[in-house]
Amino acid sequence: MKVAIAQLNPVVGDIENNLRRMRLAVEAMPPGEAELIVFPELYLCGYPPRDLLTLPWFLDQLDRAAEEVRALSSSRPDLGILFGTARRNGSRAGMGLANAALLFSGGELVAERFKRLLPVYDVFDERRYFDPGESVEVVEFAGEKLGISICEDAWSDPGFETQLLYDENPIETLARAGSTLLINLSASPFHRRKEENRYGRYAHHARRWGLPLVFAAQVGANDELIFDGRSMALDARGRLIAGLNAFEEEVRVVDTAAPGTLDHFPRSPEIESIHKALVLGVRDYMRKCGFSHVVLGLSGGIDSAVVACIAAEALGAENVRAVTMPSRYSSPGSVTDSKLLAERLGIRLDEIPIGPVFDRFREALAEPFAGREEDITEENLQARIRGTLLMAYANKFGCLVLSTGNKSELAVGYCTLYGDMDGGLAVISDLPKLTVYELARWYNREHELIPEAILTKAPSAELAPDQVDSDSLPPYEVLDPILEAYLERLLSVEEIVEEGYDEATVRRVVRMVDRNEYKRRQAPPGLKVSPKAFGVGRRMPIAARIRH
Repeated sequence: MKVAIAQLNPVVGDIENNLRRMRLAVEAMPPGEAELIVFPELYLCGYPPRDLLTLPWFLDQLDRAAEEVRALSSSRPDLGILFGTARRNGSRAGMGLANAALLFSGGELVAERFKRLLPVYDVFDERRYFDPGESVEVVEFAGEKLGISICEDAWSDPGFETQLLYDENPIETLARAGSTLLINLSASPFHRRKEENRYGRYAHHARRWGLPLVFAAQVGANDELIFDGRSMALDARGRLIAGLNAFEEEVRVVDTAAPGTLDHFPRSPEIESIHKALVLGVRDYMRKCGFSHVVLGLSGGIDSAVVACIAAEALGAENVRAVTMPSRYSSPGSVTDSKLLAERLGIRLDEIPIGPVFDRFREALAEPFAGREEDITEENLQARIRGTLLMAYANKFGCLVLSTGNKSELAVGYCTLYGDMDGGLAVISDLPKLTVYELARWYNREHELIPEAILTKAPSAELAPDQVDSDSLPPYEVLDPILEAYLERLLSVEEIVEEGYDEATVRRVVRMVDRNEYKRRQAPPGLKVSPKAFGVGRRMPIAARIRH
């Protein structure tokens, strides 16, 4: 069968526009080019729609849009249209709603299939909205028996999983029911190294059952989640017939009868995928939220430098405004390095010294603070002055503030509420500090974009005399692996110590992580690029006493 995979970028909630994009893809398909066009999971409403699915009027809009797809299929009797949407299932028990795949052909609803496995881990919460499909059945269409599944339905196989979350395997059921072609509609969020796992999983299904497989995935970014696409077609031996571009929209026709030519998915360097994900994440967040311009603070440090590079690439230099806000504790390089970077990027840079404002704050607080030494209070005041200035820019110029903190800082609370945590989007909040350096070197791979001095200077908040991060934190070469073990691999203190780390250091780091949950709860949304990011995928209590 010739199948057109429509790897598109829907806007959550924008049913009318998503439908328009579907119509354009269908109308652009030359007659006879394909027998079936496949759109991703929940394409009509965009993924994840979250509590939009609790609104009856929104579901009514989805129903009307589905009827428009029916009419569209009447105009193209040569082309079946398979797409994902939310669908009322008629049940009075449960949620009354299904994550559905609908197949229209010639103005008729040929098949309606409901997602069987509903994930409730990490960023997923589908049981909050949907009921599981009651059965798994093949669909006869255009001389094939289609085994239609939806995303998670393909993520339960005892031959591939280390721990099964479900007691059934819908792909096995479809294969044993006589499928001749497996089709999976998906909205599969990106994180580093996921593409290898994903390809291995679908190749395993194809090989195990000796069936060609089509994987049609969403691309784009919605809130924290970034979807890399990487749709594919595999032959019956699990070899790649075609792989669609990562992080890009594409409609491509594949012949599922063709032999595959690769036994692996073409792999990009991990840092390249992270780079593309963050650029797409910023671009889509801005576009879908209705912003065109951003402002950020340039400190002369590595974090703000990398965020500036990402923003300029994602939005165009003319849409990026930076502000350098030196204090009496700032090194000369904090300004000169910022100016050099801004010049190389072509972005506007304003300079606003915060010393006079800081002095006024200290004068106002002199009487109530009398007799007390200066401490972190005065350090945080400087960060909050900078945050206030950036928010003033946002209000005056109608732009979005980009927060520049990294995951290492956010994890241990080395950041200031209502200061450097201010912003509408935390661009690198899921990048450990060492990965920030790696991304900076990626930007400098062909020529020096980020000044070398920024990469070589000791990291510092510059809020006190001669301050460096290592005054308050373990070296990042120690801190980042401990955080990865605790946050992503979910190891205990004892298990981390067994890997060779100093016990006192591990306990200190873990205590900092645990006691700073209240800060992270108030942070702006951050772009997810790791298997376990702060935000919707990690839901920890604030008022808690955790004993390690």
